[in-house]
Amino acid sequence: METIPNDTKKVFKELGTCSRTFFYLLNREFGHPTEEEERAADSLAGGIMQAGHQCGMLWGAALAVGAESFRRAHHCSRATALAITATQHLLASFSETTHTANCRDITGTDFSSRFQMMRYMIFRTGRCFSLAEKWAPKAIQAAEEGLAQEEADLPQETLSCASETVKKMGASEEETAMVAGFAGGLGLSGHGCGALSAAIWMSSLAWGKENPEKWSFKNPNAEKILNAFNEATGNEMRCPKICGRRFETVEEHTEFVKNGGCGQLIEALAQIVK
Repeated sequence: METIPNDTKKVFKELGTCSRTFFYLLNREFGHPTEEEERAADSLAGGIMQAGHQCGMLWGAALAVGAESFRRAHHCSRATALAITATQHLLASFSETTHTANCRDITGTDFSSRFQMMRYMIFRTGRCFSLAEKWAPKAIQAAEEGLAQEEADLPQETLSCASETVKKMGASEEETAMVAGFAGGLGLSGHGCGALSAAIWMSSLAWGKENPEKWSFKNPNAEKILNAFNEATGNEMRCPKICGRRFETVEEHTEFVKNGGCGQLIEALAQIVK
């Protein structure tokens, strides 16, 4: 751990969002930077487009362990299982540090309010910089622990609602693995919908490639996806409320997706931009 550069605040200030920062930091640790993919993570900052759900640090870190899972596993299904497991380690580490997974609990800010946004920018950004600096070495340690699982111990077949969503959007196998840990509300935790976040990230990735000079947070397609999702779910973003259940194991989630669980929502998310 002593080899980890102590530059988290500097990186955060340069990159601008918590989600992109942690995607970058873990990618750097693994030795595989992915600039376009990291930039697309901007849209997950503030708890999924500033909606206040899971902290962007978690989304960015989960994307990084998903990418590393693809490199370490020799089968897409096992890479999916490894990504979910590693994301669970990240979530446990983050929750132990903050006692919550949600952005709004940490920042005390409703980003839809212009006044609260201004207050955050002036008085509260230091909270996020300090948390990022504190959690960065723990995140790297948790990621390595989660990724250390033997491939032979992973399920033969694993499905992720998030991966199934981006597959329908034309994702590569690597991109499919990147978002795999979003499953079941991020590591099966039951928080904000992983399929939604995967669709937003994939949309931002495509938009960013077409608009390399623009900030992906301004991706208009991501806004369309979020609006359509809210209309379809009645503004409900929590996974258990949408699915009608929680998932205790990777196998349970796989069986749910395999049997068409959330199939209509996944199809709708994938088709919005198309």
